[in-house]
Amino acid sequence: MELNAEQNFAATGLSLPPAPAPVGVYKPCLVVGNFLYVSGHGTVQDDGALIRGRIGRDIDIEQGKLAARQVGLAILATLKAHLGSLDKIKRVVKVLGMVNCVPEFEKHPYVINGCSELFAEVWGKENGVGVRSAVGFGSLPDNIPVEIEAMFELQD
Repeated sequence: MELNAEQNFAATGLSLPPAPAPVGVYKPCLVVGNFLYVSGHGTVQDDGALIRGRIGRDIDIEQGKLAARQVGLAILATLKAHLGSLDKIKRVVKVLGMVNCVPEFEKHPYVINGCSELFAEVWGKENGVGVRSAVGFGSLPDNIPVEIEAMFELQD
């Protein structure tokens, strides 16, 4: 029997942080037609605190990958708060991962895999993996190491 997204997430043993509130003039997510767009999310942890630091200076690549997973969890929290269930998502369409790193850093895709691997666990390798970009930035808000925005297709 195939598990649904909620069951798959429960099997990870991970917990969702509180869904982050906007810190500017924007919506955390927006449904347009059969697609749900998620604004850029940061590294909100279970206690509401942010993971901070620049990859290659303050934190290493493995800590960066874990930070990207934490951003994925924050996105899941927003989805669940808005939709009521992760099962209402049909598939991941697109992920844009932004990495706060030193100029010499070149492994942006590896870091963003922290989020992409989580989504693949939740929705499966077919529906949990969409198109993706992973790029480096000289800074991100509040000195977070990773910010990610995403687009999802909703169930019919």
